[in-house]
Amino acid sequence: MKSKLSEMMSLDMSLSTLNKVNNQDIEPLKRNVMPLLSWDIFRQYDNLLQDKLQLKKDIDFVKAYANKAKWKNELNVIFKNKDFEALVITDLNQKIVWVNDGFTQMTGYTKKEAIDRTPTFLQGKNTSVKTRKNIRQQLNKLEPFTEIITNYRKDNSPYECEVKIFPLYNKEVTHFLAIEREII
Repeated sequence: MKSKLSEMMSLDMSLSTLNKVNNQDIEPLKRNVMPLLSWDIFRQYDNLLQDKLQLKKDIDFVKAYANKAKWKNELNVIFKNKDFEALVITDLNQKIVWVNDGFTQMTGYTKKEAIDRTPTFLQGKNTSVKTRKNIRQQLNKLEPFTEIITNYRKDNSPYECEVKIFPLYNKEVTHFLAIEREII
């Protein structure tokens, strides 16, 4: 107990010396010091900004991929006002050819673990058979659609995922783009 008290007193004394530098009072400088709460808010803002920059980078990657594949989709319209965490591009056979970092964060699976697999590897015991069937039917129509599905992370924990799927085409459909977000 005595050591705790002396530690607290030492800390108090150390903190009190911070008010003076070279024996000069720094009270006038305190006006410019931000409280810790300001740093917390700044950090939250910085994290949001970094997330937005990463999403922009992901969208730019998809647009570059689209140019290379000569897709005629209006990607700006697809991405306008879309809230998403994960992006997945599959080929016509629904084999994954690319995922963004958001996919890894949401599912726990690395890009390497996802590539060349179909998104069905994320499904599990509580994934609705009706939802699976509906997704297959919608994919065959080759039209954009939205579905909510129960998927499973790598650690086997379930999550509800809103998936918006867009067929990507040049002369005909060649790929699908899934824009996904976890529903909380």
